[in-house]
Amino acid sequence: MTDRGHSRVNTFVRLALRLVTLVLAISVLVAVLGGGLWYVWQNARGKAPEVGYTISVQEVEKLVHKAILLPRSEEVERPVDPDDSRERTFVVEWGESVTQVAYHLEREGLIVDAQLFRHLVQSMGAERNIERGVFSLRPNMTMEEIAIQLQHGRLPSATVTVLEGWRAEEIAACLENEGVTSGNDFLAVVRQGRGDYEFLSDRPPGSPVSLEGFLFPDTYELPLATTPGRVTEIMLKNWDRRVPPELRQKAADQGFSLYELVSLAAIVEREAVVPEERSLIAGVYLNRLEADMYLQADPTVQYAKGYDPTTDRWWSPMKQEEASTVDSPYNTFLNPGLPPGPICNPGLASIKAVLEPTPTEYLFFYHKGDGTHAFAVTYEEHLENQERYGGE
Repeated sequence: MTDRGHSRVNTFVRLALRLVTLVLAISVLVAVLGGGLWYVWQNARGKAPEVGYTISVQEVEKLVHKAILLPRSEEVERPVDPDDSRERTFVVEWGESVTQVAYHLEREGLIVDAQLFRHLVQSMGAERNIERGVFSLRPNMTMEEIAIQLQHGRLPSATVTVLEGWRAEEIAACLENEGVTSGNDFLAVVRQGRGDYEFLSDRPPGSPVSLEGFLFPDTYELPLATTPGRVTEIMLKNWDRRVPPELRQKAADQGFSLYELVSLAAIVEREAVVPEERSLIAGVYLNRLEADMYLQADPTVQYAKGYDPTTDRWWSPMKQEEASTVDSPYNTFLNPGLPPGPICNPGLASIKAVLEPTPTEYLFFYHKGDGTHAFAVTYEEHLENQERYGGE
């Protein structure tokens, strides 16, 4: 017999075995369902036979899921990548269902089929046993190994909240204080600017190499004593998930690169204290860019100044003379257009504000001292606002 003949025979045998397995699975499923329903009906009539044990609805459900899995046992037992033993951090959020966890695992490339994983977990009766927290998983783990790990393998972790408008140094200090990773090592990774994400390739030539702007503000469950690369990967992945394709397309339609979008959103994040003013402040800055005016944004000078030991703060208020004395490409009083890169890590609301600004003719605004701003169309009106609210 030729090799081709052998191949046809082998293919026929595999198909025949799968067909037999499928028929058996269906038979088991019918028997389980039929027997279970018959028993429930007889029990309701008070005529159920006396047996040594009773079968619960949960047991019937487990048997049904096992019957569904039977013809696909080969897929259940096969890892996504048997040769990839790299540890990956996986987080189960509070309130996530088995279905949500399964699709999350599939998106992360840790399982091949979310529905199959859900049936497996339910066949184990473990849908209520998956823990919230941080786990270390590998692509060379089988579905069953992953299901067991999610029940018993939670890593020691800390809940860390990264606030909107923090710069990388503030995030680093928080991570170190919580015992997650070294602050200095985290900053070193941030300043390497590496990440396998398309939005990071949008960085224009000459811009600083950094992940600043893309460390998405959120509350994270992070493993203790982990590597800084793991932490940045979690934050970048969150940015990729939280900034949907439609927002990215809207930026492109408006002529923004993602890098430009985040750079302006970062300024809005630092300027807006009252959420209701975000889109109006964004509108003012967009008007100034359209009119070829300098942005003259105080937060860009604050960012350029860096840490102020006299106040023990990263964002010390800008003094009027610093607008002309702080020599930095980030100083938008001295340099036209946007700064070289984001000055902080903005939240989704500020990103949306840039893409959906309030239509306005305002070109100026001045802080009132209560978190709100006085807006003006002309420079003369702006000077009046400064005088009214205590400006020099």
